[in-house]
Amino acid sequence: MGRDVKMDVQLDASQVGYIGRLDVVAGPTGRRTRTDAEKGRIAAESLSPGAVVADIARRHGVTRWQIYDWRRHFRSGRAQFPSEDFTPTPAFVPLAVEGGGPTDSNADMIEVAIGDVVIRIGPDVNETLLARIFRAVRAAS
Repeated sequence: MGRDVKMDVQLDASQVGYIGRLDVVAGPTGRRTRTDAEKGRIAAESLSPGAVVADIARRHGVTRWQIYDWRRHFRSGRAQFPSEDFTPTPAFVPLAVEGGGPTDSNADMIEVAIGDVVIRIGPDVNETLLARIFRAVRAAS
């Protein structure tokens, strides 16, 4: 190995494949750390009605799966939304009533269909239990 006359350094490569110039481009490294407030703001934006997660991810320079992961953390309580005034707006499905009215003994029952699963709910069901059942059915679907 010879010495490079121009740079006066020892080269570990042969002179045939030598490149005489190296440009270093400074800029973002690709890996960013975001604060919990920033994650919460992005996740809250994705929960607004009519929001498209792919558009929000593109606008903020993140991936969709990161937004979904942040939303899961906020919903499970492992992280808190940054402002106290934010409450996620629940998404409702239009209610369709079939038939003329209740005529049988199950008149007090409500049927909820989530995918292929039908859940029959009585009037005395606990709301927290019902929410846990809905989450479990959605997670299994």
